Amino acid sequence: MRNCQGQRAAPVVSTDTQETTKEASPLRLAFSVKETAEMLGVCEKTIRRLISRGLLRPSKALRHLLISRHEIERFLKETTSP
Repeated sequence: MRNCQGQRAAPVVSTDTQETTKEASPLRLAFSVKETAEMLGVCEKTIRRLISRGLLRPSKALRHLLISRHEIERFLKETTSP
């Protein structure tokens, strides 16, 4: 897979310990723009575009945008063709 700059993206490596892994954990309720982009296999700019188009709704309660697990799942369900 290639990232937005056309370079090969680094593969996600999972480990047994939760502290060192960046994968989606059932305990995490929200993810940063960067983490969401990595989970969906797109670049951060794409996530920001989806937010500006209203297709992804982040939490704005904090200084940084956070996208809830529920919001990511809703986005995928609503945009997946039957």
